[in-house]
Order: sequence, then C-alpha cells, then structure tokens
Amino acid sequence: MKDLLKGITWLGHASFKISGPEGIVYIDPRNLKTTEAADLILITHGHSDHFAPDDVKRICMPSTTVVTIAEVAAKLQGDVRTVKPGDKLTLAGIAIEVVPAYNPSKAFHPLAAGGVGYIVTIGGRRVYHAGDTDVIPEMHDIQADVALLPVAGKYTMDPVEAAQAADIIKPAVAVPMHWGDLIGTRADAEAFRARCHVPVEILDVG
Repeated sequence: MKDLLKGITWLGHASFKISGPEGIVYIDPRNLKTTEAADLILITHGHSDHFAPDDVKRICMPSTTVVTIAEVAAKLQGDVRTVKPGDKLTLAGIAIEVVPAYNPSKAFHPLAAGGVGYIVTIGGRRVYHAGDTDVIPEMHDIQADVALLPVAGKYTMDPVEAAQAADIIKPAVAVPMHWGDLIGTRADAEAFRARCHVPVEILDVG
C-alpha cells in the first residue's frame, strides 16, 4: 500500500501533487506552499476551492500543460488542453482519462456543468481523483489502484457514501480528501475509514 502512495502528496482539501518518473502532476492546486514546477496541471472544475489561478501561475513553466474543462480553460493562457468526460489523452508520457463528476440530486455540481475527475497513470499505477462528486453510475467503469475520494458531505459524498464508492471501484487503497479546510474534519476521514472494505490511508498535509 505504501508503495502505491509513494510520490502522492496531499496539499490540503482536494489538492494533490503526484510525482513519478514521468514528471510532476498537480491536481486542483490551491493554497500552495511549494513552488516546485509542474509538468502537468489538472483542474476538475471552476469552483474557487479547486481552481486558484494564482497558484496555477506559481507552478507553471513554459513547458507545463494544463488540462481542464472549457469553463476554466477560457480563463487561462499557455498550453491549455480542453477536455470533457470520456476523453483520453497522453501528455509527457502520462496517460489521462477524464471521467464525470457531479451531484445527481443536488444543485452544487449538476451534470450539465461538465465537472470532471481524472484517472492518471503515473509511476506504474492508476490514480483516480474523483473531483467534486457523489456516488454515480459511471464509477462502475472506473479501474484504479489508488482512489482519492471526497468525504465531507454537503457538496460531495459523505463518509458513508464515499465508502460505497470505494466498494464499487475497489482500489488497492483509498485516500479521503475534501476535508480539513473549508468543510469537514478528520472525524469524517476516520468515519470513512471505519466503513470502508478496502484499505484506507489518511494523509497528513504535505
């Protein structure tokens, strides 16, 4: 389990840095304490707790590619690739699958808004970042070694729902996110772990 998490750093809330032999990938970078440059930046949607333009600029270099949905791409400059659910692409030797992320019965993240999650193949493992989502039917099609799942409820899955998502996806290890900043506490992460039938690692902010 530890080997699968090697190079995966939780930066708080839904922000992660994933390092592998292919390069460095940031997902939803926000409130960064690091200025280590990115090879790829993936942004799930345009809400301010996921899209922080100043943080994106801090880790961009001329060769950095940003992958995101059209709403966010329109606000960025440089090498920006616009994607939608169902897209697959390979950049810098890193395979990226774009998957849906939405609330089926809440207004925060409607399907029509086009928010996404990502499956990133890096360092020989498939890492799924769920984005802001509830349990959705499309999760039955997701195959991942590591699943980064929101657990704080209200805008996304709560601990019980996130455990249901983990049961559907069956990753080798699940990591709770979207807690500890703005919404949710470690108690949500612990409640998720208690209900999961797959191994769970609760990361400290790096």
